[in-house]
Amino acid sequence: MWISGVLISICLIVIGILTAVGFWQGIVCPSYLLVTIGILLIILGTIFNLVITYWFIKKLGFSLTNYHFKNGIEKIVKGPKIVVLGGGTGLGTILRGLKELSTNLTAIVTVADDGGSSGRLRRDFGILPPGDIRSCLVAMADLEPLMEQLMQYRFEGNSDLAGHNFGNLFLTVMTDITGDFVTALRESSKVLAVRGQVLPATLMNVELKAELVNGLIVCGESNIPQAASRIKRVFLEPEECKPLPAAVKAIREADIVILGPGSLYTSIIPNLMVKELAQTLRETKALRVYICNAMTQPGETDHYSASDHLKAIIDHAGEDLVDLMLLNTAKISPKSLELYGMEGAVPVMVDFEKIKSFGVKPYGDKLIVDSKIIRHDPKKLTKIIEELNRERELDSFFGKLFTNNISKRFRNFLETIFTK
Repeated sequence: MWISGVLISICLIVIGILTAVGFWQGIVCPSYLLVTIGILLIILGTIFNLVITYWFIKKLGFSLTNYHFKNGIEKIVKGPKIVVLGGGTGLGTILRGLKELSTNLTAIVTVADDGGSSGRLRRDFGILPPGDIRSCLVAMADLEPLMEQLMQYRFEGNSDLAGHNFGNLFLTVMTDITGDFVTALRESSKVLAVRGQVLPATLMNVELKAELVNGLIVCGESNIPQAASRIKRVFLEPEECKPLPAAVKAIREADIVILGPGSLYTSIIPNLMVKELAQTLRETKALRVYICNAMTQPGETDHYSASDHLKAIIDHAGEDLVDLMLLNTAKISPKSLELYGMEGAVPVMVDFEKIKSFGVKPYGDKLIVDSKIIRHDPKKLTKIIEELNRERELDSFFGKLFTNNISKRFRNFLETIFTK
């Protein structure tokens, strides 16, 4: 159908050109009228070509600038440039899905963790906390199940190794062998066959602190959720910390930048407290997406609505950081509500109109897997990100053909025709 449509459009354009130049003999008609008819046929053929091409792209899911190659053996070799900022288990969840979409994938991870195995290794060896970074490496890697179990293995008992994670120890040893943390990450990525790259937000030894509404200052990322008061703001010390240049480059060149999902004050905002990262995010031409948590987090976001999450980001790092906000609209099962309610967590209220008032487009969908632990569905998120990237590419494609205003109107017209 697409080939037929293209041939028809070419015929219309050719006939239009021939008519405009007076090719047809024996037609008794004023020359200006023939020129007008010819121009109209050329325009009609061009529009028809764009319409049929747009339909073809939408129908087949064909990417204009990125190509995926798959068969029974080969892995994806290319895809949109995606950057994800965050930390904790939420970041690992979405990375497991996105690695199937693209190998142009970068995870930028907060390095303020000071608890558990990461905190101990940080204090004992003076390295950046490896825990969240190790989780991202494992999530983005092509590992056999046994190897993944090994990287996630935690020592038990009463020995000096008790509580340590094998993957954390692996990164610590790699840092000692290679001489620096960044090189250790690069070499570890090769060993683990990681699709993309994992980068710390900064190489500086930073501490996350929180100012509570009661005026107290809580020091240490692990202590913040334990505070018995609402958080007023969080900040890094030292405040003027430099980002990793590769992280800045990744954001600047990205097609899509994703914030979250993850703990608002201890995983997402700390990355934005690295000021140059926030400024680069503000300047990038990428589509900027914030994935809001489905449940509130006791000690961090008690009673927060979706717009409260967004407002916290704006209050800390300024406006114009988010274009679109992904929101879960699936109902939580009564059993999960009861279990989470025992810990003081409730579903995040989705307030679409309030989000729009911040200049951010809300996008609601059923995003979670509701089991013993409520988690975002990586496959569903990846599908949505893929669709958003396709929309971005189409906007860019038509934007090069028309002015922005005309492009939007033309694209809206096409959407009314071809949207299911």
